[in-house]
Amino acid sequence: MHARYASRAQRRVALQPSRSTVTQNPHNEADRKAHPGGASAGRAGDGAPLDPSRHRTLAEARRTDGDELGAVAHLIAAHTLDAYAAAAPNASALNLCDVATGYFMKGDHVIAEYWYRLVLTLDPHVAVACQNLAAILASVGHVAEAAAYRERAYRIQRVFVEGSGAGQRRVLILCAAHTSGNVPFDALLPGTTCCRIKYAIDYADDEEDHQLPAYDLVFNAIGDADIAAPLAGRLARFVSRCARPLLNPPAAVARTQRHRTAHLLDGLQDVQMAPCVQSDAAPASRAAPDAVLVAGGIDFPVLARPAATHGGDGLTLCENRAALETWLSAQAGISYLTAFRDTRSADGFYRKYRIIFVDREPFPYHLAISPHWMVHYYSADMERHPWKLGEERRFIENPHAVLGEQVMSAIAAIGKRLDLDYGGIDFTVLPGGQVLVFEANATMLAHFERETGALAHKNPYVQHIVDAFERMMTRHAAI
Repeated sequence: MHARYASRAQRRVALQPSRSTVTQNPHNEADRKAHPGGASAGRAGDGAPLDPSRHRTLAEARRTDGDELGAVAHLIAAHTLDAYAAAAPNASALNLCDVATGYFMKGDHVIAEYWYRLVLTLDPHVAVACQNLAAILASVGHVAEAAAYRERAYRIQRVFVEGSGAGQRRVLILCAAHTSGNVPFDALLPGTTCCRIKYAIDYADDEEDHQLPAYDLVFNAIGDADIAAPLAGRLARFVSRCARPLLNPPAAVARTQRHRTAHLLDGLQDVQMAPCVQSDAAPASRAAPDAVLVAGGIDFPVLARPAATHGGDGLTLCENRAALETWLSAQAGISYLTAFRDTRSADGFYRKYRIIFVDREPFPYHLAISPHWMVHYYSADMERHPWKLGEERRFIENPHAVLGEQVMSAIAAIGKRLDLDYGGIDFTVLPGGQVLVFEANATMLAHFERETGALAHKNPYVQHIVDAFERMMTRHAAI
């Protein structure tokens, strides 16, 4: 089996589902936008007509409406359908795929889905169309259909090249395609300076490692240790053959499983972690959960979560044994059970700070302040409370002044102990000045905000992270 790859610079793909919000009824909305005159015969699966003349009519209608982009899209569709109808030797759906991807990149997923489905009607083997259609379907909850398209995409193609490579650093990105858990690398590896070679290694045979495009260095983006665990052997074989520098080696990522992190950070001054144990499956008996908790030194209440989940997905506070038994009985795989620590500040709010480590150096990223114990930036209503944003701004502008040297020294020690080229911690500060770490791993999100939005103040500090990552890559690529 040969590694197949695409190299068109304007084609964007994502190895994890998009989180953008899209219309909940894409088919009807696509029909409304693309077919002002109503339905016609000879349509593709989701409503796109297969008659070239119909697309020419739609192009005129779009131009009359002032939608020049839509007009061009329909003209490209007409020319593509003409070529397929004539069995032209150069007939290809790739230009039409670029149309779909243009809509996908600007967030119009309704129309992107419309065009991707037409592309796949003409050529069911366009991996990019399958991949991005899977992302669109996943974002509106069509999980089973999304999984089918994602599987189809990576059976066709394992390597996706973004960028021309001319004058750019060529970075091979190891990704897990079948699930989430990849480091969010869009900001870290901007297309202006990097040619990104995404390699879905979980679908690739060993021999495909020898057939990859040339690259300068490797970034292991499989940052979730639970997702990486089943791939440990495959990743180790890749590493053993890799002659270029590799950032975030799989062995370093493997040490960050939730139940191992406390041991990893053990002995660091002013650093605490709540005890955490791993539960392999639903308990075989009523006594089993008790035995696991006792062995881990954990008492109720307990935080229970499925493995390989982020953003609070599935996270539940179990106040007693009955609640935990009920939760465990619904689980099919590995779970984590963590002692709950009430970390409310004196003002009644919970605070969760995030520090990003680049080459073991700490950079402040954000602070979320919430009245609820499950603190997430998106649910804390940060934008609606100027006092919260003011406190966050002070933290990211000068974390040493806000947290103090005792805390910052502890954080610096955590970065060295984690020993990741890219990673981070979510934490709070206890009244005695100790750092209570909630999690420490390589999957920590860092991204730019809208320049005109309420969170634009964060962007210069995100740029500090990106710049540090660029300096690290430059140093390693020169080796």
